[in-house]
Amino acid sequence: MRTSNNFKIRLFIGLAIILFSYLKYCSRTEENPYTGKTQHISLSTEEEIAIGLQSAPQMAQEYGGLHPDQDAQAMVDRVGARLVNSSIAKDTPYRFEFHLLRDPNTVNAFALPGGQVFITAGLFGRLENEDQLAGVIGHEIGHVVGRHSAERIAKQDLTQGVVTGVMAGADAGGAQMAAMIGNVINMKYGREDELESDRLGVKFMIDAGYNPYEFIEVMNILEEASGGQQVPEFSSTHPSSPHRKEEIKEAIDANGYVGPQ
Repeated sequence: MRTSNNFKIRLFIGLAIILFSYLKYCSRTEENPYTGKTQHISLSTEEEIAIGLQSAPQMAQEYGGLHPDQDAQAMVDRVGARLVNSSIAKDTPYRFEFHLLRDPNTVNAFALPGGQVFITAGLFGRLENEDQLAGVIGHEIGHVVGRHSAERIAKQDLTQGVVTGVMAGADAGGAQMAAMIGNVINMKYGREDELESDRLGVKFMIDAGYNPYEFIEVMNILEEASGGQQVPEFSSTHPSSPHRKEEIKEAIDANGYVGPQ
């Protein structure tokens, strides 16, 4: 009897934790004024900017620090500024800064909350023209404007609440299952973020006068850099390359682009 009562108490506590986490998550809802998307956000724009600025030096150091080639850095700055100044990004409170990292081996680009955008020398060196660079940077600006980092932090808080609740009310196996469910949820949203950033990046490119079809070439470059290895889309936070290419083509058509391919 005592074991049964203890289980009921644990179950009640676990459910209470999960319910509280869910209600907390749902209560933090707002519309992104730049994308029109309703999001669950737990950070203010000021907090996003502060987090990005505080994290930028450490992130740069993880990739060998900033690249010494001032001409290459100037090109990154020029393309970034052109994209921001000709798009909705200029109307946001974010402080966009663009950084070329020294790492020659890692093929990557990423953005921190609040406008800190990075591209590694490993990716920069593979790009063939300024339009492709605009595709990479435009995609990362899309992450910032889309507030994807802030949204992900809120989702991680919810996931942690679910895992904590299950751990309080069930055995270790149940907790592991909850963690797996949380990971699947976060991966799903990660793929949606990537596709939204692709669409925003296409629009930013067109608005700035770049050829958006070069963004598809960026996908080819990334695919080649990975050795052509693709994990199943369901188990990856990034959509598959063919899927992304089709989405990019649809975004190009939706924005009425009529320039060269």
